[in-house]
Amino acid sequence: MTTTTRTLPVPDLSLVVLVGATGSGKSTFARRHFRPTEVVSSDFCRGLVADDENDQSASSDAFDVLHYIVGKRLAAGRLTVVDATSVQQESRRQLVQLAREHDVLPVAIVLDMPEELCAERNAARPDRAGMPRHVIARHRRELRRSLRGLEREGFRKVHILRSAEEADAAEVVLEKRYNDLRHVTGPFDIIGDVHGCRSELETLLARLGYADGAHPDGRTAVFVGDLVDRGPDSPGVLRRVMGMVASGNALCVPGNHENKLGRWLAGRKVQQTHGLAETIEQLEREDVADPDFRGQVREFIDGLVSHYVLDEGRLVVCHAGLPEKYHGRTSGRVRSHALYGDTTGETDEFGLPVRYPWAEDYRGRAAVVYGHTPVPTASWLNNTICLDTGAVFGGKLTALRWPERELVEVQAEKVWYEPTKPLSTEAPGGHQGRPLDLADVHGRRVVETRHMGRIAVREENAAAALEVMSRFAVDPRLLAYLPPTMAPTATSQEDGYLEHPAEAFAQYKADGVAQVVCEEKHMGSRAVALVCRDADVARERFGAEGATGSLHTRTGRPFFTESISGAAAGPSITEEILGRLREAVTRAGLWDELAASSSASSRGSGAGDWLLLDGELMPWSLKASGLLRSQYAAVGAASRAVFPGATAALEAAAARGIDVGGLLERQRERAADAAAFTDAYRRYCWTTDGLDGVRFAPFQILAAQERSLAAVPHDEQLSWLDRLVEADRSCGAGLLQRTRRLVVDTGDEESVRAGVDWWLEMTEAGGEGMVVKPLHALVRDDKGRLVQPGIKVRGREYLRIIYGPEYTRPDNLTRLRSRFLGHKRSLALREYALGLEALDRLADGEPLWRVHEAVFAVLALESEPVDPRL
Repeated sequence: MTTTTRTLPVPDLSLVVLVGATGSGKSTFARRHFRPTEVVSSDFCRGLVADDENDQSASSDAFDVLHYIVGKRLAAGRLTVVDATSVQQESRRQLVQLAREHDVLPVAIVLDMPEELCAERNAARPDRAGMPRHVIARHRRELRRSLRGLEREGFRKVHILRSAEEADAAEVVLEKRYNDLRHVTGPFDIIGDVHGCRSELETLLARLGYADGAHPDGRTAVFVGDLVDRGPDSPGVLRRVMGMVASGNALCVPGNHENKLGRWLAGRKVQQTHGLAETIEQLEREDVADPDFRGQVREFIDGLVSHYVLDEGRLVVCHAGLPEKYHGRTSGRVRSHALYGDTTGETDEFGLPVRYPWAEDYRGRAAVVYGHTPVPTASWLNNTICLDTGAVFGGKLTALRWPERELVEVQAEKVWYEPTKPLSTEAPGGHQGRPLDLADVHGRRVVETRHMGRIAVREENAAAALEVMSRFAVDPRLLAYLPPTMAPTATSQEDGYLEHPAEAFAQYKADGVAQVVCEEKHMGSRAVALVCRDADVARERFGAEGATGSLHTRTGRPFFTESISGAAAGPSITEEILGRLREAVTRAGLWDELAASSSASSRGSGAGDWLLLDGELMPWSLKASGLLRSQYAAVGAASRAVFPGATAALEAAAARGIDVGGLLERQRERAADAAAFTDAYRRYCWTTDGLDGVRFAPFQILAAQERSLAAVPHDEQLSWLDRLVEADRSCGAGLLQRTRRLVVDTGDEESVRAGVDWWLEMTEAGGEGMVVKPLHALVRDDKGRLVQPGIKVRGREYLRIIYGPEYTRPDNLTRLRSRFLGHKRSLALREYALGLEALDRLADGEPLWRVHEAVFAVLALESEPVDPRL
């Protein structure tokens, strides 16, 4: 007799419990229908703890292991199958509880096989041949007692197979969860709480570009719920939304008001408060024209899903917000949170429940868009945004365009319903989100970057960075970027040179970079400047009080912590520099120009309110005076004290006829090298009086209002900065210094020769050297790998400071040419990718902890052991 194939639907994220007596074929069934990694067997766990799968004395420990593994898999969002007898209610109860703890559906597949068949199968297995018959009989009795109550125990689906033929013909089919729409990628227009404001909804849809419920560009509207109650036309709103959903032009999740209306439509007793009475009255009037409408509304509400995961998991839409652990999960707890949110158990002065501020602690990668709690203005908080801007209370009806992250709003036509309390933003922090947490940076970390994938930070490096960040760094709210370390050029074989630009040009040519820009290296310290238009911008955008920006070193320390040459201490020096930069930006017209190129204005935020600059602050002695005194000046002083006496003594000995010619020549050479060393570091020192004599050489605008500029070609960057320098000079400030540059074609020998000559001329005149960068900034090679953003080529005399006075001697050069650059280059690329990630997150308006995650990782990598001379 042919057995008809039976389909067993199983949710793709669920806990499947195989139930059956020993010998019923559970393991065979599991192997046929599930992947080996999905199946957790009690026999296997018994073997893990006792080296014998049939050792029943180890069952207690074995099931502890089984439950632990099941919990870990469910927490990770993986389908899990339990292969155990599970014929006793208590054993099933623990599994159902595990499913509930992880908000997945429990499914039972029962293999109710005849006792004779089970005994026959056990007899055929050497490890089960001695199984007493009464054990099988007991299992079947326990199973029979359980069959009718499996659904009451909490199993969402129960499939019973009563014969070997039926089991062999069964086919397990995985079903996508209703809330899993990751394959739907939009673009979307997500619309906040409408509350019966039909006219405002029609106006908003028209502004978004919808005509007759459809968008010409194929965009999909997504409603966050609370379509009904309080407003003048809830039936009209329902009719519009239901039509758009039915035609495939919209999605909708339920709000708590739809849930309550649905219970009333089902005949349940509910309190007709918070606008429900008005909706009921409107529906009763609607019954006259369309008697079927009420049934259609009930069917529509019954079919709504608590939340949706969209756009490959990048977007979650629900009514009241949803922590990451609930995304894509299916349980009553998840639905309740999606509909009502969570409360602290307290009530406020208006008698309303105090909402638990889940968004302050949100750390998920998916953006969560929701409504429910009316706020005066929609704003991002930790990658979440509330779109309920109180349209029914006289506020606005707001939509979010995704993935553009643009807000579109229409003003309410009137106050349709008086609010119980004034609208307020409950979650503090604005752009900053929740305060930084040690857990964000502690221990081994892996940071996801857009340009280099996953970058690991070792625990010991994180600890070193935490020491620096917690004790010495500027306010982290003003620390949006740390510059990467820079890789030196390959070691040169040119006579007398350790570094030479020919190797840098050859490297970029090999990477497929046709044009590079050579920029002079300045004799100062790396400095990053965050310049805000005013203190209000610093407070509103960055959450910082009493400052208009920041000026910090490449390790995040404030540049000025003590007075220089009698000037006022700390913040006043920083603010004076920021003020001069601000004036230059204004005179150069860069606020408006850079803002006009961004989408900030369409996001509802102020445009052109801040800039982030990377540059060099000079002189070097301004920041490194302690290093100069303790290390470099000490060497120079010692040489001046020793060599004149030594050479005089040797010269006197030679005059007496003693053969010291070789020794005298070596001492004269050493004295000359020491003098050259002193001259080299003295070029980086000059006298300053307050800010007189201080120079800032900007070489890149990293970011502007909601826009990362790190990928803008360097010729365009330098054009902006030349205007900035000219604007500074026009007001007589004299703070900003131009960066000299030369563009080189790496495939043209004459152009390369000109680049080498330019470097020789600059370094022989005492210059530090140059940095060679791809003209088009962010570049990848033919294999898709990031190319070094810059290669430093330091001058022959400058390298005396790094390698010592006598490094140019042939034997020393030979030894130094055996330096290993691989780790330094890897470090430079990883830090570069992290810096880009920080800027991208900053531009996207992501919260502080997300930006700081990438910034902190740069600082952590700086603690990796590498030759400091590189």
